[in-house]
Amino acid sequence: MRVFFDSSAFVKRYISETGTDAVLAWCDQATEIGLSGIALPEIVSAFCRLHRETRITEAQYRQLKSLLLADIEDAAICDLTPAVLAQAVSSLETNILRGMDAIHIGSALALNADVFVSADTRQIQAAARAGLRVETV
Repeated sequence: MRVFFDSSAFVKRYISETGTDAVLAWCDQATEIGLSGIALPEIVSAFCRLHRETRITEAQYRQLKSLLLADIEDAAICDLTPAVLAQAVSSLETNILRGMDAIHIGSALALNADVFVSADTRQIQAAARAGLRVETV
């Protein structure tokens, strides 16, 4: 089963918070993990914020980044193609979304994801309207 994670969900694989157990369970069930090309910079940005706020140490930051980079080696990463961007625009026109959230939806559709996992309520609603099977974490 191809499980697509947006950044708000996949970051929970590395930072223990509400939804972490569900994300880990979806990762275990997945035969392939799908991510948008924008996931890496978004997740690293979250790690950097935690480091700036002194919620994680420099060593923890480096370890988290290393784990993320290792994990994405085996993931299906969706590039920003014209089809992804067209779907993102369509999602923006019919939903209240941020641009990056719409790109995740377009990427999941392009990868033919079996499940779309997110922690963002608006994005989940828009993904369901776009025809994706959704799971909130």
